[in-house]
Amino acid sequence: MRAATLAAPGVVEVADFPIHEIGPGQLLVRMHYAAICGSDVHMVYDRMHDPARIGTPGYPGHEGIGVVTESRSGHVPVGTAVLTVPLGRSGGCFAEYQQVDDTQVVPLPDGADLRRLLLAQQLGTTIYAMRKFTRALVEPPEHVAVLGAGAAGLFFVQLARQAGCRSVVVSDLSEERLALAATLGASATVLAPQHDLVAAVRDCTAGAGADLVIEAAGYDRTRADAVEAAREHGTVGLFGYPERHGRSPFPVERAFRRSLTLEWISGTQQEPGLRSFREAVGAIRSGAIAVDHCLTCMYDLDRAPEALQRARDLGRGVAKVGFAITG
Repeated sequence: MRAATLAAPGVVEVADFPIHEIGPGQLLVRMHYAAICGSDVHMVYDRMHDPARIGTPGYPGHEGIGVVTESRSGHVPVGTAVLTVPLGRSGGCFAEYQQVDDTQVVPLPDGADLRRLLLAQQLGTTIYAMRKFTRALVEPPEHVAVLGAGAAGLFFVQLARQAGCRSVVVSDLSEERLALAATLGASATVLAPQHDLVAAVRDCTAGAGADLVIEAAGYDRTRADAVEAAREHGTVGLFGYPERHGRSPFPVERAFRRSLTLEWISGTQQEPGLRSFREAVGAIRSGAIAVDHCLTCMYDLDRAPEALQRARDLGRGVAKVGFAITG
């Protein structure tokens, strides 16, 4: 099979690999589409990878969709279309075939639009996160700020609007992404670093700050901005991936003074019944959540190094970078 691999830190290569036999409870999935997550960028370029998986075919991709061609599962037969949702550090979907446990897939209905349902993986993580963020609040949030207008940030905008939030302020480094945010319901957009997110949030909230601030970019500086943009006794939802192993700077004193609740998110793949991913499939199929803006930049698998570099460059204006592997 053809597959991309992390050949060395910062180096992505594409080569031919053998297709290994699957074990009990596993599936072999012929991948149709895959997408690049922000965490993949950190794994490739910021040494957040698992050293034992250097050279593994398909790694670190974990957002994928395809059709089962071999099964040693008692409940997912050959021919089933599935959304694959392995734990991020065990992903292998940047390949023509992926081995995956049957507990880490969401079977899809016959005739499902696999290209569009690819986005159910990332949408599921944001549904899971939004549920946890809002549980931390005494009352539903009226004012929300989102830092980062990639695919995840744009899903948070839609989820906040569906929850009835009065204002949603979005910041990003890309004018093109901010334009998308505006079409999806953002009430104000902030082009960073030229403009001040905190000032924009204060303007929209009569000086109080946002009830919920979602950090969806994955950088230390945006986590610090999130603390400043929140109101006293508000919640900061920390969705973005860490920049490095070990310790990172964080404005603990400011969070303490403002009496903030901090909610970190990971582990959607371990949720019982993969509930949030299943909800995401339903939301896309019903049209409740828009995803087409995430499907405008799809590469052939052999161009994986170029695609990963583009994702590292904030998509150069696009919300999401992905692969069309098998149509």
